[in-house]
Amino acid sequence: MTQLEIPALCLVVLVGASGSGKSTFARRHFLPTEVISSDFCRGLVSDDENDQAASKDAFEVLHFIAGKRLAAGRLTVIDATNVQPDARKELVSLAREYDVLPVAIVLDPPERVCVERNEQRSDRQFGSKVITRQRSQLKRGLRSLKREGFRTVHVLNSVEEIEAVSIERTRLFNDLTDQTGPFDIIGDVHGCRPELEQLLTELGYTLTRDEAGRPVNAVHPDRRAVFVGDLVDRGPDSPGVLRLVMGMVAAGNAYCVPGNHEDKLLRALRGKNVKISHGLETTLEQLAAESEEFRAEVATFIDGLISHYVFDGGKLVVSHAGLVERMHGRTSGRVRSFCLYGETTGETDEFGLPVRYPWANDYRGRAMVVYGHTPTPEPEWINNTICLDTGCVFGGSLTALRYPERELVAVRAAEEYYAPAKPLHVATAPSREPDVLELTDVTGRRVIETATHGRLSIRAEQAGAALEVMSRFAIDPRFLLYLPPTMSPVATSPEPGLLEHPRQAFETFRAQGVTELVCEEKHMGSRAVVLLTRDDDVAEKRFGLAGRGAVHTRTGRSFFDAELTDELLLRLREVASNAGVFDELDTSWLLLDAELLPWSAKAEDLLRNQYAAVGAAARTSLPAATAALRAAQASGLDVGELLESAVRRTANAERFTAAYRRYCWPTDGLDGVRLAPFQVLASEGATYQERPHVWHLAIADRMVAEGPELVAPTRRLFVDAGNWDAGIAWWEELTGAGGEGMVVKPAANLTRTAKGLAQPGLKVRGQEYLRLIYGPDYTEPANFTRLRDRNLGHKRSLALREYALGLEALERAARGEPLWRIHECVFAVLALESEPIDPRL
Repeated sequence: MTQLEIPALCLVVLVGASGSGKSTFARRHFLPTEVISSDFCRGLVSDDENDQAASKDAFEVLHFIAGKRLAAGRLTVIDATNVQPDARKELVSLAREYDVLPVAIVLDPPERVCVERNEQRSDRQFGSKVITRQRSQLKRGLRSLKREGFRTVHVLNSVEEIEAVSIERTRLFNDLTDQTGPFDIIGDVHGCRPELEQLLTELGYTLTRDEAGRPVNAVHPDRRAVFVGDLVDRGPDSPGVLRLVMGMVAAGNAYCVPGNHEDKLLRALRGKNVKISHGLETTLEQLAAESEEFRAEVATFIDGLISHYVFDGGKLVVSHAGLVERMHGRTSGRVRSFCLYGETTGETDEFGLPVRYPWANDYRGRAMVVYGHTPTPEPEWINNTICLDTGCVFGGSLTALRYPERELVAVRAAEEYYAPAKPLHVATAPSREPDVLELTDVTGRRVIETATHGRLSIRAEQAGAALEVMSRFAIDPRFLLYLPPTMSPVATSPEPGLLEHPRQAFETFRAQGVTELVCEEKHMGSRAVVLLTRDDDVAEKRFGLAGRGAVHTRTGRSFFDAELTDELLLRLREVASNAGVFDELDTSWLLLDAELLPWSAKAEDLLRNQYAAVGAAARTSLPAATAALRAAQASGLDVGELLESAVRRTANAERFTAAYRRYCWPTDGLDGVRLAPFQVLASEGATYQERPHVWHLAIADRMVAEGPELVAPTRRLFVDAGNWDAGIAWWEELTGAGGEGMVVKPAANLTRTAKGLAQPGLKVRGQEYLRLIYGPDYTEPANFTRLRDRNLGHKRSLALREYALGLEALERAARGEPLWRIHECVFAVLALESEPIDPRL
């Protein structure tokens, strides 16, 4: 067998005359979905795969499909004759457009084989002259395939060679997705060997030196270094830096990508005509004192550097000048140029330097991008990207990022080795104010990358609906760090007279492999998010807003006016402080998920205008109708069925009224108001979705003990696959006493299953509470049968998406990311709430 190597992501162009076996070859070695046939595309546009008059349209379709696949990062195979240079030229251009490698596989069996094969096909009776012409075109173009732009060319000259081929898909050199770290990513060194030695030592590396005392390697027991390029120029010892980094890379202790200064140095070492400036003159002078052998090693090393690396399953990208998402893991001259030099606006600043295009401001990719190239006084996170060039050679510092910890370690430069053309404190490119929100952040179609649920799309019309609510009713976004997700109900129960039952919740989680569960009492209140500060100075210092925090609804509205909110937060702060919560979490602020009681504290208008009105109307009209029907029956009229219905509906109305009255009690200001926290969402520098619910509820219990008049307990029951009966009995007890029901959650909290993210909770509501949702007469047989037909798929999908967005907002807030990055996720949760879905679910 002959093994042909092709990149795992590339555009494979099959080249050969009709009858050479291209389609058979494609079927044997590639997935059906990977192959795009020109014949098939002709059939799509003309219903006849041999209609040559349709070729122009067919190839437009072929190029369109191929472009979509390449944009999505899918290997694509073009099955056409491709013997004409113009046809191949378009395909090479297509590969370059999507920054993938074009690969040519030429099938060139003897002409008689092609003729015989075509003669056996009734749809290919176009004679041998066509084959002769195609093979002649092929022969003329064989030698020029590399010049045309094909990176790899495989030529198979016989049937035997074609039959004996196997295809091996090789990983691109930049694909290090299997390397998960941990890493220490080091910014631009620029010849500052003393500072590099000091930084490596502080990071825990042990340096190895040669007989002359020069460092030639550095080893860490658990970590590897990654250099972002620009090792050379301007500094005191570029050869020393090269010797150390080359030794680390050779020993497997480091990775390195090239910078624009290495690129220029390589050309100079090879005798190319380059301008000796920007510190290159210093490096060449220093290298002149080294051996010829060392200079050759340097050239070989630089020549072998890969433009960028993708690590850790695609979560981390390292490139010298950064990289936009569409180029991650791609290979082309354009990608390499971006990695080395970045992108400029075409303008120059007052110092005569090119103005860099601020690509990071628009970045929305899932990967963390770490780069250098443009010196800044301090590293700054922008959209999950960070520049580590802190101008060591200009008297700044040499900085490393510890991954995945996101910790920065830096050492100060011993001196200013080279005077910068632009002072470090002057911004190189327009930088966005971190706490300034812009309309373009949330309008139009948006794609948000979440750590727990991948990429989530927000449609333009959803964003428009959210903008209306957010701009008119929501609290100040500086206090709006999180919106809770919607919660999916359980699947419809087969139990007589019940729409929902705990058994369906337990079965759903068991099917996902989640057997350790917690059942939490569902309070008869309103979902509330509480941002609580430790003292009155925290809000101003941390969030840039005066106040003590916020208490807001699921849609970001404040429950109370400013005066009542501050009073509630003051009382709650005392409770949390006395319970030791701030001290335990070592934080100046807390974000709590809770229920605010009673329901009437938020929904008084809803109760008065909807529920109370319905109940009052029913209790007024139905007794009168019942009396009239009884009189009619006494007079001999056959109204028995109507009378029975009226009696049942009267009882239903009484149950309806009793149900909503359980959710109401009188309050005077904050008197009568209670808060039931059940989860700690975040604090300074930390989130807690990985902590089990028993930990969260224990903190809530401590707060209840310190302030029982303000903080209400959340009763709970832990169940597993062996004691469902206990959970069912408890639900029956809760709902039998008039309670709303319970929420069933994975006891571990955030849970990933084989099928992805598990639901954070499933609500199981009681029969009488559902009377409020579906109306007083929902239990009537005709209504009940109809209501059993509930499609929960959309609701569950929505719950997971909102859950993932909420977690992403919390992570960004805890990391101290800019407000607009947090608001992007919070806004998206509200936007998803505008999806058309049955609000009763």
